[in-house]
Amino acid sequence: MSKVAPSGSAQPQPAILLSVVICTHNPRAASLKRVLTALRQQSLPLDRWELLVVDNASHEPVAPRWDLSWHPRARHLHEDKLGVALARQCGMRAAAADLLVFVDDDNVLDPDYLCEALKIGREWPELGAWGASITPEFAVEPPPHLRGHLNYLALREIREPRWSNVMTCDEAEPWGAGLCVRSGVADAYCRQYLSSAIQMTCRAGDDMLSGGDTEIAYVACDLGLGMGVFPNLRVTHLIPAERLNETYLLRLIEGITASVHLLAFKWRGTDPKSPLRGIELLRTLVNIALRSGFERRSYIAQIRGRLRARSIILASAKMRPEAQRTISELGS
Repeated sequence: MSKVAPSGSAQPQPAILLSVVICTHNPRAASLKRVLTALRQQSLPLDRWELLVVDNASHEPVAPRWDLSWHPRARHLHEDKLGVALARQCGMRAAAADLLVFVDDDNVLDPDYLCEALKIGREWPELGAWGASITPEFAVEPPPHLRGHLNYLALREIREPRWSNVMTCDEAEPWGAGLCVRSGVADAYCRQYLSSAIQMTCRAGDDMLSGGDTEIAYVACDLGLGMGVFPNLRVTHLIPAERLNETYLLRLIEGITASVHLLAFKWRGTDPKSPLRGIELLRTLVNIALRSGFERRSYIAQIRGRLRARSIILASAKMRPEAQRTISELGS
């Protein structure tokens, strides 16, 4: 016989299928409003997922300014230390579901995003992390000479599903906007982060170092799972005018280049050779001479990024035992 709840007793809430984590630092009000509106309009019923908004050391506290009472399972969280990676970990520790979806404060999800994320999770049990197509909505028209570099703003069009359990498969690597992660991968990532000599804090204030989302995907592969991207997951990335200028893009290019070299060293032991020594110096000078305008400035930003990666590696006080030989070679 089926059980009938006593009159007046509270009905049990349905299980939480998914945890949405928004990491935000000094959010632009118009953007965050659109992010929350898109979440409110998701086809997945509100009582089947929770919403965690992580205030990452904003100058003005987020919680008093953003009412989440429209969601029955919403909470404000706070992470004092700057860095997207640390804010994500705050959400990971608090999340109740087996699947987490990370949404930046300028990411507008398609209405069926959460349902599609759950469907992929069921149909692809071999995957530990997966992501989306990321299309831009520009506040102003990008300058023509910068259009060839807009991929640095984390924009991509996914036309067919791609997956891999090989870390170096860039085409299958999910990016941070709309990143879906199984809780077991999230737990392993948090442990890996704490034990790492080189910690990818990822966008700590004005610092453009990144790579935290890549590292989550690497952890998934390291666990014997895979990573993937899917065209039926779609995010609109809201890009303000201040990100569409040379100064911002050059800082971004430098930070991303440094992060790529740091991750290559951490996970594959690949040394970021100095671009200012021996034959590398000659190659660097030739490449600078062959370029002009923004192409030259972006190449120099990449050189700065590689030098910064070397500096961080050499400054690390503690290294994994298998990295000691590589570190000693870097000093030569």
